[in-house]
Amino acid sequence: MDATTEQSSNYNNLEQMSVKELLQNINREDKTVPDAVEKALPQIEALATITAKKMRNGGRLFYIGAGTSGRLGVVDASECPPTYGVPFDMVVGIIAGGDGAIRKAVEFAEDDREQAWKDLQAWNINDKDVLVGIAASGRTPYVIGGLEKANENGVITGCIVCNSGSAVAAVAKYPVEVITGPEFVTGSTRMKAGTAQKLVLNMLTTTVMIQLGHVKGNKMVDMQLTNNKLVDRGTRMIMAETGLPENEAAVLLKQYGSVRKAVEAAFMKQ
Repeated sequence: MDATTEQSSNYNNLEQMSVKELLQNINREDKTVPDAVEKALPQIEALATITAKKMRNGGRLFYIGAGTSGRLGVVDASECPPTYGVPFDMVVGIIAGGDGAIRKAVEFAEDDREQAWKDLQAWNINDKDVLVGIAASGRTPYVIGGLEKANENGVITGCIVCNSGSAVAAVAKYPVEVITGPEFVTGSTRMKAGTAQKLVLNMLTTTVMIQLGHVKGNKMVDMQLTNNKLVDRGTRMIMAETGLPENEAAVLLKQYGSVRKAVEAAFMKQ
């Protein structure tokens, strides 16, 4: 079956379009992505549920991917510690070709079927963990090989792909298939497919982190205070939760280093 992500664009003669036409048509295509994600919600729910269960019992979440897909996994993983205050190795993104491939493409890295499992061994992946393969095409050898070895070793496997009936989805125990169709620029899966993958990754880790207790109400109470903006946000969160004036909230935040601990301390004093 031909991959829909590789099919010819619904638009032609792109170089003859005005800037306005290009933007309007790209936007028209982008609007279809959330609808495609919505159709996959039951699959996303199943993956998020098992991931939260495993992580609640001490497991970790790993992503593997190549190119854009790998970079998106690295981004999602790297944003979990500052957002939710979790250890850096609780959500791990691994890209084919190593971290250098985040900035510069590594030729043929995605074609090595054995390398993903070798990369995962550096993190001592085990049957407590979850491995999610990210591949727009659904046929990346690096991802397929990693998922196959994970299955053999009792690791829960999932995937995020943008074609139906793919080899990656066939290997994953919890596949997520978001069918985004042809790209505006034929085969440029950093566009709609990449957007879909980013949305699913957002949904997965946000849902899991809420399930793990890292959000209170609608606030990131465990976020890392890594800049002045976040310190100010944390201070306002403490004020809203406790009714304390700004100066007292700021002192508590500085003393305890997190919104959660500062709020708990404030209520202990009352």
